[in-house]
Amino acid sequence: MTENRLERRKARTRAALIRAAQDFIANGKLNAPILEITQSADVGMGSFYNHFESKEDLFHAALEDALDTFGQVLDGLTGDLDDTAHVFAQSFRLTGRLHRRLPELSKVLLHNGFELTKSGRGLAPRARRDIDAALAAGRFTVADAEMALVVVAGAVLALGQLLHAEPERDDAAATDQVTEDLLRMLGVPPDEARDISRRPLPDMSVA
Repeated sequence: MTENRLERRKARTRAALIRAAQDFIANGKLNAPILEITQSADVGMGSFYNHFESKEDLFHAALEDALDTFGQVLDGLTGDLDDTAHVFAQSFRLTGRLHRRLPELSKVLLHNGFELTKSGRGLAPRARRDIDAALAAGRFTVADAEMALVVVAGAVLALGQLLHAEPERDDAAATDQVTEDLLRMLGVPPDEARDISRRPLPDMSVA
């Protein structure tokens, strides 16, 4: 019983640190000292180092957790779609819009992006799942799903860099064009790729 209480307390401490870090990320306070983060989380400095080796380690965990939550939202929004190519396209289009919807989260994603592609949580495993499903259904025709995931991840990160560098660019139009190009690369016929990448999207504000 005592051990269970200890484990629950440790889990609450870690969750409090992650929530605090996500707040700092959302507010653009990426250079905040650890002490400020622990004070916001109402956690002692010593407890911080029981869970994370550095602020960068904490921010990585906070980002991974946020992207995992975002991925769960995407799963809910694509659950009623029958076409596996449409599932992939809709998830990519909504993810692309993340760069302008949550700019600070986007910037941390861009800083850690390629490392996160190897994570078992977040968006990368969901993208791989969607690619595998579309391959199994005959909707995609690429020879190597792992290489396809690398290209898709690179597209997400490069798109984000472009949208931050060119704030006047239409993020929705840019994201949809990249989606169309990816679908064509993955084996979807051009006319169909364009149609899928221009279909109405669900309202993220109510997700």
